[in-house]
Amino acid sequence: MAAAAAAAAAAVGGPQPPQAELPAPGPGLDKAATAAHLKAALSRPDNRAGAEELQALLERVLSAERPLAAAADGEEAAAAGGGGGAGAAEEEALEWCKCLLAGGGGYDEFCAAVRAYDPAALCGLVWTANFVAYRCRTCGISPCMSLCAECFHQGDHTGHDFNMFRSQAGGACDCGDSNVMRESGFCKRHQIKSSSNIPCVPKDLLMMSEFVLPRFIFCLIQYLREGYNEPAADVPSEKDLNKVLQLLEPQISFLEDLTKMGGAMRSVLTQVLTNQQNYKDLTSGLGENACAKKSHEKYLIALKSSGLTYPEDKLVYGIQEPSAGTSTLAVQGFSGATGTLGQLDSSDEEDQDGSQGLGKRKRVKLSSSTKDQSIMDVLKHKSFLEELLFWTIKYEFPQKMVTFLLNMLPDQEYKVAFTKTFVQHYAFIMKTLKKSHESDTMSNRIVHISVQLFSNEELARQVTEECQLLDIMVTVLLYMMESCLIKSELQDEENSLHVVVNCGEALLKNNTYWPLVSDFINILSHQSVAKRFLEDHGLLVTWMNFVSFFQGMNLNKRELNEHVEFESQTYYAAFAAELEACAQPMWGLLSHCKVRETQEYTRNVVRYCLEALQDWFDAINFVDEPAPNQVTFHLPLHRYYAMFLSKAVKCQELDLDSVLPDQEMLMKLMIHPLQIQASLAEIHSNMWVRNGLQIKGQAMTYVQSHFCNSMIDPDIYLLQVCASRLDPDYFISSVFERFKVVDLLTMASQHQNTVLDAEHERSMLEGALTFLVILLSLRLHLGMSDDEILRAEMVAQLCMNDRTHSSLLDLIPENPNPKSGIIPGSYSFESVLSAVADFKAPVFEPGGSMQQGMYTPKAEVWDQEFDPVMVILRTVYRRDVQSAMDRYTAFLKQSGKFPGNPWPPYKKRTPLHPSYKGLMRLLHCKTLHIVLFTLLYKILMDHQNLSEHVLCMVLYLIELGLENSTEEESDEEVSVCGPERCHDSWFPGSNLVSNMRHFINYVRVRVPETAPEVKRDSPASTSSDSLSSLQSSRRPKVLQRENSGTAQVFSLVAERRKKFQEIINRSSSEANQVVRPKTSSKWSAPGSAPQLTTAILEIKESILSLLIKLHHKLSGKQNSYYPPWLDDIEILIQPEIPKYNHGDGITAVERILLKAALQSRMNKRIIEEICRKVTPPVPPKKITAAEKKTLDKEERRQKARERQQKLLAEFASRQKSFMETAMDVDSPENDIPMEITTAEPQVSEAVYDCVICGQSGPSSEDRPTGLVVLLQASSVLGQCRDNIEPKKLPITEEEQIYPWDTCAAVHDVRLSLLQRYFKDSSCLLAVSIGWEGGVYVQTCGHTLHIDCHKSYMESLRNDQVLQGFSVDKGEFTCPLCRQFANSVLPCYPGSNVESNLWQRPSNKSIQDLIKEVEELQGRPGAFPVSISSETNLSKEMESVMKDIKNTTQKKYRDYSKTPGSPDNDFLFMYSVARTNLELELIHRGGNLCSGGASTAGKRSCLNQLFHVLALHMRLYSIDSEYNPWRKLTQLVEEVNSQQGNEEQQPEVPILYHDVTSLLLIQILMMPQPLRKDHFTCIVKVLFTLLYTQALVALSVKCSEEDRSAWKHTGALKKNTCDTEKSYEVLLSFVISELSKGKLYHEEGTQESAMVSPISWSPESMEKYLQDFCLPFLRITSLLQHHLFGEDLPSCQEEEEFSVLSSCLGLLPTFYQTEHPFISASCLDWPVPAFDIISQWCFEINSFTERHAEQGKALLIQEARWKLPHLLQLPENYNTIFQYYHRKTCSVCTKVPKDPAVCLVCGTFVCLKGLCCKQQSYCECVLHSQNCGAGTGIFLLINASVIIIIRGHRFCLWGSVYLDAHGEEDRDLRRGKPLYICKERYKVLEQQWISHTFDHINKRWGPHYNGL
Repeated sequence: MAAAAAAAAAAVGGPQPPQAELPAPGPGLDKAATAAHLKAALSRPDNRAGAEELQALLERVLSAERPLAAAADGEEAAAAGGGGGAGAAEEEALEWCKCLLAGGGGYDEFCAAVRAYDPAALCGLVWTANFVAYRCRTCGISPCMSLCAECFHQGDHTGHDFNMFRSQAGGACDCGDSNVMRESGFCKRHQIKSSSNIPCVPKDLLMMSEFVLPRFIFCLIQYLREGYNEPAADVPSEKDLNKVLQLLEPQISFLEDLTKMGGAMRSVLTQVLTNQQNYKDLTSGLGENACAKKSHEKYLIALKSSGLTYPEDKLVYGIQEPSAGTSTLAVQGFSGATGTLGQLDSSDEEDQDGSQGLGKRKRVKLSSSTKDQSIMDVLKHKSFLEELLFWTIKYEFPQKMVTFLLNMLPDQEYKVAFTKTFVQHYAFIMKTLKKSHESDTMSNRIVHISVQLFSNEELARQVTEECQLLDIMVTVLLYMMESCLIKSELQDEENSLHVVVNCGEALLKNNTYWPLVSDFINILSHQSVAKRFLEDHGLLVTWMNFVSFFQGMNLNKRELNEHVEFESQTYYAAFAAELEACAQPMWGLLSHCKVRETQEYTRNVVRYCLEALQDWFDAINFVDEPAPNQVTFHLPLHRYYAMFLSKAVKCQELDLDSVLPDQEMLMKLMIHPLQIQASLAEIHSNMWVRNGLQIKGQAMTYVQSHFCNSMIDPDIYLLQVCASRLDPDYFISSVFERFKVVDLLTMASQHQNTVLDAEHERSMLEGALTFLVILLSLRLHLGMSDDEILRAEMVAQLCMNDRTHSSLLDLIPENPNPKSGIIPGSYSFESVLSAVADFKAPVFEPGGSMQQGMYTPKAEVWDQEFDPVMVILRTVYRRDVQSAMDRYTAFLKQSGKFPGNPWPPYKKRTPLHPSYKGLMRLLHCKTLHIVLFTLLYKILMDHQNLSEHVLCMVLYLIELGLENSTEEESDEEVSVCGPERCHDSWFPGSNLVSNMRHFINYVRVRVPETAPEVKRDSPASTSSDSLSSLQSSRRPKVLQRENSGTAQVFSLVAERRKKFQEIINRSSSEANQVVRPKTSSKWSAPGSAPQLTTAILEIKESILSLLIKLHHKLSGKQNSYYPPWLDDIEILIQPEIPKYNHGDGITAVERILLKAALQSRMNKRIIEEICRKVTPPVPPKKITAAEKKTLDKEERRQKARERQQKLLAEFASRQKSFMETAMDVDSPENDIPMEITTAEPQVSEAVYDCVICGQSGPSSEDRPTGLVVLLQASSVLGQCRDNIEPKKLPITEEEQIYPWDTCAAVHDVRLSLLQRYFKDSSCLLAVSIGWEGGVYVQTCGHTLHIDCHKSYMESLRNDQVLQGFSVDKGEFTCPLCRQFANSVLPCYPGSNVESNLWQRPSNKSIQDLIKEVEELQGRPGAFPVSISSETNLSKEMESVMKDIKNTTQKKYRDYSKTPGSPDNDFLFMYSVARTNLELELIHRGGNLCSGGASTAGKRSCLNQLFHVLALHMRLYSIDSEYNPWRKLTQLVEEVNSQQGNEEQQPEVPILYHDVTSLLLIQILMMPQPLRKDHFTCIVKVLFTLLYTQALVALSVKCSEEDRSAWKHTGALKKNTCDTEKSYEVLLSFVISELSKGKLYHEEGTQESAMVSPISWSPESMEKYLQDFCLPFLRITSLLQHHLFGEDLPSCQEEEEFSVLSSCLGLLPTFYQTEHPFISASCLDWPVPAFDIISQWCFEINSFTERHAEQGKALLIQEARWKLPHLLQLPENYNTIFQYYHRKTCSVCTKVPKDPAVCLVCGTFVCLKGLCCKQQSYCECVLHSQNCGAGTGIFLLINASVIIIIRGHRFCLWGSVYLDAHGEEDRDLRRGKPLYICKERYKVLEQQWISHTFDHINKRWGPHYNGL
């Protein structure tokens, strides 16, 4: 192979051969022959001549000038020689190449031959965006591992943690690559290490390829050079580029096909692409070829315009070998601005000192110190591969090129070469990306490539070592960000030298930096690479420099006057940038600092981080006070420092103090994070409201789950570290000063706050105390193990709300390296979850709210682990804290632990890590004790602005202090330190335990002149006497010093400044000997207003006494506190008492007092003493009138607020309970009983309530009342099939669903058959329609006056609120129960249930009744209301009839051959009645065994509907001659009249009539209300016909032998009595009559095969007859139930026939039940049976004379339809997804973007696809009209959700596929395996069958036919 390559090189480089040797390659030249000849020539040992010959041919064939010249002149210009224009020439060239490669053979055979040598160890399938791939975390080594669907399903991943995902940027399959995934996960194809048994590639197979391909690729490169024109500055050149790319499509596709031939061809391509000699010879442009010269010039121009230089050959290219160990970077200290390998444009350089003159917006450039421009500006291409990549970048990564380059990756040699090339072009990629207009697409394509290269650790390490990958990446990132720097405005706006990124720039706003950062994160995940980074000081300096660009970005300034005009949304960009560019690389680095050996790395990072911070403080001129009203949430340097400190202590056993700076630096470090915490409180107190909503957005994002562990957690941790090392008094006073509540902390009842409005004081004080509680009790970084943290996080989230599994995963901050998608120890996630939570499976309420599987905290978690502090820290919305407390309260009530309103429980903390012990000193410093004392006093005295929350936090802090008291003090200590300790006017020591009992007598305060304290008469007061005497007994010395002079005024702020100065001026070694200056009660701001005066308050309280009085106050009883240990000494021994765990403030006070007593005997004694003195009530303070007024106002406001809340809550609960009763569509129990069906029979006239005007009364002619109804077209009936097994959804090509066995299809066929042979008008009376598109009427049961309804509709029309329905179409919601409706059905005047008169059984004979019926039918308009007089009622009846007609489409109404014939309307009207009866039957489960009124019955309005239909039917009286009633009840004499009339089509024989239709026609033709005996008469007559039909059908079904046997037995019995009621006799008669015709004849062989040889026994015949008649009996019974209000009896299934027939009056009453029931006994023939039967049979015979086949078909009616069902779905969603998401649409033959499948009939449709649009209707809407008459149920394949279309509206119903945790995965975002949820599917089917989609689903919207 090498020899061949050398020969090729020689040939290419050699002299140009004379052109004459070869005939010109015209169309006539035989390509195959030439190729074979050349191949032979090249196979000789001396192949020089052949090589030259081939080269000349290629010169001509692949000449680059032709196609592009043609393209340039416009494609229509025909190119010379090739004929047929550019396209043809291209084709020709490709044909030549294929021929030459194959060496004369067929190209396809050649491909197959090459494939045979493919050592397919790797899959390497490349895919583009939106491809569906899989990721298995169990098998993946790299987090980016992905598999194509085929490899995934071929491998074994059962029980693994995998998911399916839609690729965003594209990717490639890693199957077979053991660097990226474990071998156990390989699929069957790639498991075999196959290289061993694949034979060696024969030399001559690929010989031609080695010669042809270099030329071909060079030709491609020339095209690319030619086609590229530098875009003009203003016009984006996308169009031209795309044009060139389109022309090159076939060439690149050809290359792509080559890569798919497998390993053998790939290695040839690799040789060609990386061979430097070939490249040099072909592209240098030195030959005589003018074209090549021109192309080389274009190449140089392109390089230059890209800002790159082409170095002369003598220049060594910048990959110098780095000397071992260190890199080429020097460490520079200058302001952190190091130039790495000269990263910056030297052209517009400025020194940093010159930057003062810069305008605020001017871009800031950093200087660069080294002038070696290699990384950014030098590119030299040495091979085809390098130049190809260059053009790929230039053309902004065309998809085809990317795919080709990636397809080559399975070749190892290529992989390395390509990775190096990619790195070499990295800077150029960044520049192109920044300029690109399509940066999104381009980013995706870049990542598509880079993720394949950098996920492989081995490769990443190699490139890092050989090509300085890290230097390049960091430099390129730094360089990229430099383009958008602005001056920082933080702190000192004028003199600031700090620069930050400008978040408004496109680079940040559009996340353009994303691909580069993601690559950086990717390579840092490899240990070997990260270690190099952490060892390299120069890189660390540069990186910190990069991070400091983000320090302080997006600064917020508080608007104090008016609202900001424009709310900037830059904060999205800022948070994203900090997370992606700073935090994620930080987490990546931290993941490699886990063990002790890595201490050095941490020291390096911490060192350079502190240097960068110091530089930052200098640059912004920071001394000690932050600028007011400013906050930035972005302090990445602080966070780097904090996180590395935490890691050092937790994992590396580093001594914390060794990496901490001096006290001054600590003081500076704590300022900005503390500023953020105070600002959070300000934002929540609405102090930033003028900055708009976005500032709230920032506060929320800062604590949100994806950001919190990179933002708030490090900040709090850093504050904890500072607090543990700084002076506690200084820290505490800083906190209160930052929160601006210093002035509030005074004993006086009034104060002035210079920095805060009064309305914000309370919430800011709450904020400050809450912050202290969090600071002191949070242990996230102070000693908790990872599992404990996970558990705490999980408990906090579950306490706020029950959560689904996926939302928990999302809400619990990962230890992020979110690239990975791997949650560290996701196994522990599951185990912790099962330890703390119970799974609540989804419940299916009849109301239909679709629930998901939820996790809810276990009882013991509420009992022991509920931690309010953690909840407060993690809540984004304040309401979640309330929600957690409400749930906690509910738990305590339920478990009987505490009945009242509990306070947040106090939770024991995990022990502190020894390094942070200093933190607890905060609890034992006087400053804090003074604050606590003051607040307790103020609360006791009811000063304003203090809430329960404040008290709660105060008690929490006291309790924390008692839990963490340092030294157990001895009781003697007190007496020793008598006088000396008491110089201090507040507390003697710093220990809380002893300070609690210290009495404070007088306090001097500064108060406003108006304050009540100023006018106090004397310090003496009764309450202090008892206390002072108690005190004097113990410490006489103190009393003598009670002169008020001791209380000197002292300013907290001044104190803090003094401390700060002290610390700065003193070396830190003396920090411990600080002399505490004297403190005083008042902290006032230095420049406080002059009208303050000093007053002395007499207090005489200690913390303990205040607590006891508080107990009295809270419980509202005197002396309520009694020390528990006096009764039960045990308490002191075993203090853990569960009764104190949960409770309110009283419990908390008791718990604290108990702990205080436990800690010291002295406290215990004092508590006892205080309790012994019966404390008189605290005297009421004198309150000035003004003050009282403000207090009252506050109180009144508070009370009003509470009242309003209470009212609202009550209203809400009322509304809810109403909704529950009114809306429960599916549960009959709480349905409002309908007035209609329950009216008493005695009532003469029905009374209706109008739900609008509230009046009751009958419905009358002039003011009719109507029922609120919903009319909808329905095809549910048509979906019934005759077999029980529901159809399955097709999931393979073979399974298809054909609709010919549905009820609708069968009825259609029957009607068209009748219409072929019989008279049209008669056909339309012989069947019912409405199986498809029938109109279903349902009501909620509420009535209203029709005029009220009209005004209601008017008001709806004027109401501009967007409703989910369209008023113009008559839609509205019931004014009472809000159920959807679209019409009003008038109630017929008169009573509901027919009065007894009509019910009475008459004794008339059946003959008389028959005559009466006939007469009544003949009298048109025999209606109580005469139609001619137009009353309101008749008008309404007409309009509702119009509504009913318009509900369904025309095609479902018009079946007649003559359009618009009256018969059509007639048919439609009685079919509406049929549809409603049949549907009600289905709702009852298909039979009437259950009896009673069902749910459907309650919603039914058949009675009213019947009146409306009957009124209209009587307009079309049937011609009496044709009235079927005659044929049923009279013998007709002139039989032959029809025969004579040949040319006119005959009428339908009566035996072909549908009996149920006849029933409805007869009844609707009668005047209403109908008499019961008439009804029974009609039923009896029709039953005789039905029974005869059954006998005929039976006779046709059985075989010839059976027939003759029956004919014989029946004839024998004919003489016995009661022959008309014996089925054998009747059957034999029928057979003998029909034998006269041709019905039984021509029974060929196929006939007997069709009829199954059943042996008919009398039982089976009886059963057949009963089954045949049952559907009619059921419908008739229902009708009787509705018309006459008779109850339906319930029964067993086997006795349904007899029960119904007796209920209908068919069975004679004296019928004996002993012997088996015989259906024939129900017969009651109006005329002699045999005569009428023979008359009916004659009609059939005369028809079968000519059409025997059809005659038979029309007779056999299978009436046994099973209930309708939706298609059966497979268990696993994946089976549906894999088949349908790639399936092509049968209409447009494309793969739809949004495929959907109809769950009723299985049709595959394009959702929203314009491809299948017809007359402005998209396919789904069209299908819903054809398949469901306007109702469609579709499963969206790509989203797993079901969408319902109802008419012009649609709604998302939800999903019936849930994952293992019982939750939906809409849009398949999580891609976990989904399984069918049978209950949900049943609910869906139920809603479909019961037509309740409109009532149950609430979120409807119009679809405008666009689905």
